[in-house]
Amino acid sequence: MNSDYVIAFLASTAGAATPLVLASTGELVAERSGVLNLGLEGIMLVGAVAGFSVTLHTGSLGLGLLAALAAGMALALVFAFLVLTLQTNQVATGLALTLFGIGLSAFLGRDLVGQTVTPLPRLDLPILSDLPFVGPLLFRFDGVVYGSLALVAIVAWLLAKSRIGLQIRAVGEAPHSAHAIGMPVVRLRYASVLFGGALAGLGGAYLSLALTPMWAEGMTAGRGWIALAQVVFATWKPRGVVLGAYLFGGVTVLQFHGQGLGLAVPSEFLSMLPYLATIVVLVIICRNPQTILLNKPMSLGQNFRAD
Repeated sequence: MNSDYVIAFLASTAGAATPLVLASTGELVAERSGVLNLGLEGIMLVGAVAGFSVTLHTGSLGLGLLAALAAGMALALVFAFLVLTLQTNQVATGLALTLFGIGLSAFLGRDLVGQTVTPLPRLDLPILSDLPFVGPLLFRFDGVVYGSLALVAIVAWLLAKSRIGLQIRAVGEAPHSAHAIGMPVVRLRYASVLFGGALAGLGGAYLSLALTPMWAEGMTAGRGWIALAQVVFATWKPRGVVLGAYLFGGVTVLQFHGQGLGLAVPSEFLSMLPYLATIVVLVIICRNPQTILLNKPMSLGQNFRAD
């Protein structure tokens, strides 16, 4: 196995992991505030079609990414209004949002199938990008890849060290106690859900503007569900989100490299490897219930009503 193959594999892994890093990080913040949003798959799809459509019609990748952020926040706002204001069941509402997003994205993208856009440009850093082995491995990605990693670091710091992070964790652990000392529980949860929706929309747009710069119905292929699983895999810690996303990304890329190398393995088996790996990891993590119980926000999935 030569170095070019290793570089290509690792570089592809970073690209495949980035949508999951974004979606999982946003969902982690939402869950830390006590809200479980099962609508990530639908939000990612709507973000993908919104970003692609705006980029196609304006020629601006920046506007496309902003449109994906706005679309993700719009769907998240609907979800937040239903569960936080109208007090609907979080699980049922999230599932309904996924179904709505799948249908809406298919409707909006019906005339976009088969069209393409110029993908996000990769950064070309003087000297660094030309370094042997290290250059193509670390310094030739697009800005969203680097931005996603920086975002995880910022979120980790905010949740652990900042006042707003402490408040978010407080309303996720004990919303009634937080309300009793004057914290705006509902507003903090609204903000957390909107943040999660924005990142899920951006993650969807990365699929249609970078990984495969085109629109295809259902192109997320279950990544929204994987992002939800990765939050559990990460035990609600940002660094675990990165590890899980890059693990899934590596297995996803492995299926394509395996087919390219002509491995005598059915293509269907290779296609299911990423999802099989996710299930195996979750089973291993959940074998120790204390790992989950010690880190899971106590009020996750529970509605809050100020008396």
